[in-house]
This record gives sequence, structure tokens and C-alpha cells, in this order.
Amino acid sequence: MKVLVFFVAIVLAAWHCHGSDHDHDHGHTYQIFPLRMKTGHGGHYIPEVSCQSWRLGVEAHNVIDWKTVPQDCEGYIGNYMLGEQYRSDSKIVNQQAYFYAKTLNITAKTAWVFDIDETTLSNLPYYADHGFGVELYNETSFNKWVDLGEAPALPESLKLYKKLLSLGIKIVFITGRPLDQKAVTATNLNLKLAGYHTWEKLITKNTSEYHGKTAVTYKSTERKKLEEKGYKIIGNIGDQWSDLLGTNTGDRTFKLPDPMYYIS
Repeated sequence: MKVLVFFVAIVLAAWHCHGSDHDHDHGHTYQIFPLRMKTGHGGHYIPEVSCQSWRLGVEAHNVIDWKTVPQDCEGYIGNYMLGEQYRSDSKIVNQQAYFYAKTLNITAKTAWVFDIDETTLSNLPYYADHGFGVELYNETSFNKWVDLGEAPALPESLKLYKKLLSLGIKIVFITGRPLDQKAVTATNLNLKLAGYHTWEKLITKNTSEYHGKTAVTYKSTERKKLEEKGYKIIGNIGDQWSDLLGTNTGDRTFKLPDPMYYIS
């Protein structure tokens, strides 16, 4: 696992280096597992084509309530997550978020909501060792990973975060992580590798208060509390549709790619 985690860390570090200094090529020099479409004839089953269609269905919220990535799609999803397409897809979403934000009038109570997992911090080192979502979610092993506090930043989201701060927008993190992981999450966000140093609020989930409630209910309630305190949510970005649906969603929402897991 150490070798695999080191490899994934190198990929994420390459994203940072190329994204910061060479936006024109987006770090294309690494080109890990470029996606290739295969063609066939006679009605033969083509896994890569089918998996690409499945991923589209996931991102469009047409494929819902799934527990694991299809077994046949492990290679495809791994290629996508480690290759340049995932970075490119993330880039366009974050770019559009910034283009929108910079047209707005900002006040002292203007807020932007960020999710954390697969939005600001990447758990790719963990999922690369667990089949890129093919394995059934294991809460115990995932929490051990979170408690290490070593999740790197998603570079395109970090760029957006910094740009929003420069506009005077208040950053609010709302995560499904429980209260007992708030300290390690704050420390992880502050790490040099991550680089999220300033925020207005970091909201973690009170599991006793929200026991049996969906993520949509939890995040809607917390956003409502923000607005009741006078904040105006102008933007909301997350990797799960449950980050963006419900009530008090903000003036505009932005969906980041994540074909590795589904949260309702």
C-alpha cells in the first residue's frame, strides 16, 4: 500500500506543479493511463465504452443509489481518476465557478460553501488501494485513513478557493465527516500539501442530531442555519448531488466529478 500511496501522491504533486506554473498544458507530461475508446463489431461487449456511459449516468444523476462501482469498470475508473481527464473535468467546473463569482457584488456576509471529501481534499490514495470504488465502503478502514490527516488538496479546487478569498468571499466548509474528526480535518486542511489556511466556518456532522437523516437533509439544515445568521450563499460546490440538492442550496451550484462512490 505504501508504494501505491506514494505513486498517487506523486500524481497529485504533479498536478500542483504543472497546474501552478504551466496552466497552458495542465501537466500533460505525466499522461498516466490515457483513456482510450475501443471499437468493436458484431455486437461484442466493450467494457470501456459501457463504463464511460455508466460514469456519465452517475455524473448526470441518472444512475443513483448505487453501492459500488461495477466490477468490470475498476480499470476504467482507475484510469480516469489517475489520468488527465479527471483533472481537466475538475478544471472546467472550478473555472466556471470563478467566472460566475467575479461578476457578483460581494458583501461582508457573502459566503461560498465547499464540501470536503473529493471536493477540497482528495482521498484518492485510499481509494486507489481499494479498487477505486469497486470494494464495498468500509467505514472503519476509511476512518483510519481520514485520521491520518494526510489527504492532499484537489489542485483545481484549491485555485478556486484562493480566488474566492481574493474577492472577499467567506469560505464555509460543510462536510459529512463526524464531529470527532473536526480537529484532524482542520489540521489536514492547513497542511502545506493542502493549503486551505482560512475559512469562516468548518461544519462537521453531529451524528446524534442527524442520526438516520440523509446527507441532503443534514446539509440543507446547516445551510439554512447559515442563512439565518445573515450569510448569503452565492455558490455551493461538491462532488455529490447530495451536496447540492435540498433547500437553501445557494444562488448557484457546481458539481465536481466523482465516480467512486455515491452518498444519498
